[in-house]
Amino acid sequence: MTIDSGFNHITVLLDEAVEALAVRPDGCYLDGTFGRGGHSRLILSQLGTDGRLIGFDKDPQAIATGQTLAAEDGRFVVVQRSFAELGSEVAERGLAGKVSGILLDLGVSSPQLDDAERGFSFLNDGPLDMRMDPSRGISAAEFVNTAPVEEITRVFKEYGEERFSGRMARAVAERRDIKPFERTADLAEVLKVANPAWEKGKNPATRAFQGLRIHVNNELGDLETGLEAALDALEVGGRLVVISFHSLEDRIVKLFMRKLVKGEADNLPRNLPVRHVAFEPKIKIHGKAQTASDAELKANPRSRSAVMRVAEKLR
Repeated sequence: MTIDSGFNHITVLLDEAVEALAVRPDGCYLDGTFGRGGHSRLILSQLGTDGRLIGFDKDPQAIATGQTLAAEDGRFVVVQRSFAELGSEVAERGLAGKVSGILLDLGVSSPQLDDAERGFSFLNDGPLDMRMDPSRGISAAEFVNTAPVEEITRVFKEYGEERFSGRMARAVAERRDIKPFERTADLAEVLKVANPAWEKGKNPATRAFQGLRIHVNNELGDLETGLEAALDALEVGGRLVVISFHSLEDRIVKLFMRKLVKGEADNLPRNLPVRHVAFEPKIKIHGKAQTASDAELKANPRSRSAVMRVAEKLR
C-alpha cells in the first residue's frame, strides 16, 4: 500500500539535524514528529544493534508509515501521540532522564498540505478540517462556524499575525450566518475579499489559515509542554534539536533555551540568598540558529522559513 497516496515529503535540514543529534550507536533517541520518517531513517542508519528510536506523531497516515518501518526494523517503535506527551511515554518505558537525543521538526508536512482532503490548504479545495489527528478535537469548520467573533479575531491575530484580523473575523461571522463554512476554498475566498492589503507573492488568506491550523492543533501549547518534557527526558549530555517554521515557534524555542542557559536564579528577586547551583546553566547552546543552504532552498522552496536550534543538557 502506498501510504503517501502520491504526495511526497522532502525532509528539511535532514543531514544537519541528525548530525546535530551526535548519534551514538547504543543511544536511545526520540523523533517527536515522525512525519514520513526521513529523519528517523537516517538516525536508524547510524544506530547499532543496541540503539533505540521512538517516533511520535498525531497523524494516522504518518503512523501507518511508521508501523511499516517498525515491522522492518526492531530497533524502532512508533506511537500515535503528540510530542507534548513524550514525558508520559518515556516514563512508562522507564526512560526518564535516559534519552540520548530528541528531534522536533515542527509544523505541517508536505503530504498534509498537498492532500486537499486534509483541509490544510487554501490553494486546493477540500473539507475544512486542518486537524493533524482527525479523530480528536474540533475541526477548523466547527471553530469558524461556532466561535465568538472575538475569539476568531484573537486566533487570526495571535497565531496568524494577521493585522486585519478583526475585519476578516467579522466577514467570517457575517457569512456563516447565511451559510456555514464546509470547504477550504469557500473560507479562503471570504478571507481574500475581506483582506484590504494583499502582500506581493502571498495569498491573502495565508496568515488566517496559519492561525486556524495552529489553534485547532494547539501547536504552540504542545511546543511549550514538549520542550519542558524533553529536558526532563534527556540524559546529561543529551541533545535537543528543534526545527521551527515561523516566528511564533522559533520565539518560544529561543526563549526556552535562553532561560535555561541563564539558570533558575535569573528569575529570582535580587538579593535573595540562593545556592550557587541556581546560577549554573542547565543547557549549553550549540552554535547559532541554522537555516537551509542555498542548494536545499533551490531543491525545496518550503525550507526557506526553517530555523534549527540545538542545545545540550548539562545537568
